[in-house]
Amino acid sequence: MLKLYTEQEYLIPENRRFVFPLLFDLWYAPNTNLVEKYQIVSEIANCDIAVVPVDIARFDAGKKQQKLNDFIDSALNLNKKVWMYSAGDYGKSISVSNQVYTFRLSGFASKLNAQTFILPSFINDPYASFSKEFRTIGKLQQAQIGFVGHASHSFLKKIKEYLLFLNYNSRRFIGEIQTDYQPFYPSGVKRYQYLKLLEKNPEIKTNFIYRNQYRAGVKTEAAKKKTTLEFLENMESNPYTFCMRGAGNFSVRFYETLAMGRIPLVVDTDFSLPLDNEINWEKHCVIAKSNKIAETLIHFHQNCSSEDFELIQRNNRKLWQTHLEREAYFLKIYSIFKTDIQ
Repeated sequence: MLKLYTEQEYLIPENRRFVFPLLFDLWYAPNTNLVEKYQIVSEIANCDIAVVPVDIARFDAGKKQQKLNDFIDSALNLNKKVWMYSAGDYGKSISVSNQVYTFRLSGFASKLNAQTFILPSFINDPYASFSKEFRTIGKLQQAQIGFVGHASHSFLKKIKEYLLFLNYNSRRFIGEIQTDYQPFYPSGVKRYQYLKLLEKNPEIKTNFIYRNQYRAGVKTEAAKKKTTLEFLENMESNPYTFCMRGAGNFSVRFYETLAMGRIPLVVDTDFSLPLDNEINWEKHCVIAKSNKIAETLIHFHQNCSSEDFELIQRNNRKLWQTHLEREAYFLKIYSIFKTDIQ
């Protein structure tokens, strides 16, 4: 069992949305399998790992930042490992010691340190709210790919994204927020451009539904249910799904595709994926450079046997269940750190 210490005064109802994800499953809604592997202790001297209780962005202002530094220093002085959580689209890794580990959703693979762990997007099982059960799709002569989501070629959309970028980075410059820097990336516009390139290729069958806003801008529960169903039906009926980063350098759709047992075609934006020392990601998805998206998909499809094509779908569904679902991910993290601490 791994013994975790954290500052329990932060584990209040108001912080449910901001806590280190594992703490949610140990404190707010105890998960039976995780409670068997992790124990929260009351004294830092008795722990294996000291866990910063909430998203480190909550410590950005003034004296709060000093509290974060003091927590880290107190753990390091006792030769304890430290886990931190950096939430949101951007995130930040703190490189003060090789004993300090950051868990975050995104970042640039070429810039992340060795103590960074990428978190999957913790989604619910899509089939739990879907009337169909998982099945594989047989290989067709043409690669068939789907997409439902926000993609726009509007010049006004690009301007809006740029203004949001300037606003964010001005706040970052004055120290109001502290995250790693990201260059401007108009994801909605680029996504539209790449989808159109796929549509124009006669060797690819496409099934795309374009939205002008995130989640089609719907407000009512009925409308949300309708658009969610359209999203799931599109993914279920196409063996490949187009995936690309959004504001942050990661894609929730990527994990939804795996959970559905489909094959992500993902644009390489120098992203990093979870548990990459254990998972050979090239066996689960098609990773394409932005200037060779169609060619990469066609080459993969032509060189994949019918048997392997369906096997990949089964393996992707299983991978999500055994490595990327919330409980499964932290059981894997337990195995990594338990071996390291022994």
